[in-house]
Amino acid sequence: MTAFTLREATPSDVPDVLRLVRGLAEYERLLHEAVATETEFHTALFGPQPRAQAVLAIADDRAVGLALWYYTFSTFTGRPDMFLEDLFVDPAYRGRRIGLALLRHLARHAVAEKCRRIDWRVLNWNQPSIDFYERIGAQPMQDWHVRQLGGAALIALAEGADNG
Repeated sequence: MTAFTLREATPSDVPDVLRLVRGLAEYERLLHEAVATETEFHTALFGPQPRAQAVLAIADDRAVGLALWYYTFSTFTGRPDMFLEDLFVDPAYRGRRIGLALLRHLARHAVAEKCRRIDWRVLNWNQPSIDFYERIGAQPMQDWHVRQLGGAALIALAEGADNG
């Protein structure tokens, strides 16, 4: 079994971050939606107002895993939460506890930052990931439905549409 290490992403890692995000998009059958560029990732991770953070798993002298997250905020508790946007391990490196190590790294970071929890989404057909998340104690959210406002509807609302 190949040894691996974890480290925070640096600006020179942006091509690897993009490659791993696209690997996740391909796995999720959403590659057509993965349109972000290296420039956009560089700005998001390392620009004047970073919007996200990333940690990489390194094995065989290359990035083989990624966790990318950002903070949200709970107005009820006045404390931050962490949102895990992407967790991905290259298929050739799965089964080596890299995903577990990435999540453990995030959990330690969340505890140190006094976050009350880590949230994420998983596609309903992705049973291997669902099983993994259940094994580490993650629970599905009850009583909440995820909603999105995007595309033409977002633009219409921004421009003053009143469909309410």
